[in-house]
Amino acid sequence: MRPNYNKIYQDMLRLEHPDKLKDPKILKMLKKLDTTEEVLKFNDKIFKRSKESERNNQKLKTYDKKTMLKLLEYQQKHGFSTSYMSKKYKISRTTIAKWKKTFEDEFEKIANNK
Repeated sequence: MRPNYNKIYQDMLRLEHPDKLKDPKILKMLKKLDTTEEVLKFNDKIFKRSKESERNNQKLKTYDKKTMLKLLEYQQKHGFSTSYMSKKYKISRTTIAKWKKTFEDEFEKIANNK
């Protein structure tokens, strides 16, 4: 079962930053928290992060299947190397290679349909 990110962030904002709940842009973004990518973008826009917390949080990031396939598709579409993607999205090269192996069949189907 997936966490209800909309509810989680509403509760966090209500307690710590009630003024941000009045912003229509933030409310609109709250409603669209379906993928890991959207949650990460929302979190970056709402909360300022220190370099130390960014370094520590990177170790705990998880991605859903939809986001993994989207990143792999983006890499293939633009011809980016695994090293480039690793640096840009702060994901280890090993993790990206593991995704490629895990989703090889599904990724080929997506690539062939386009």
